[in-house]
Amino acid sequence: MPLRDDMIGDRVFAFCPILTTLDQLGINRINQVLRYTTSPQKTPVVRDWIRSVIRLLDHYKVEHKAMLKEATTLLELALWKADLNEKEEG
Repeated sequence: MPLRDDMIGDRVFAFCPILTTLDQLGINRINQVLRYTTSPQKTPVVRDWIRSVIRLLDHYKVEHKAMLKEATTLLELALWKADLNEKEEG
């Protein structure tokens, strides 16, 4: 399930005093924060964490796209050069 900013309600974790980790997500940062967060604050803390994860993923998507574009350009240039060399030899 993709993370969305509005995927949890305002007080979903408000009455969960034993909620200390989110094992399914496997992220230590939120687990450490939840351990010391009071029950009424758990929902906004998790929501803020989800937003930060979404921002980070968006950043990595942009970086990945830029790297793919550069790699594609280098591959196209290498293929063009190989084609020229082949024509000169042929």
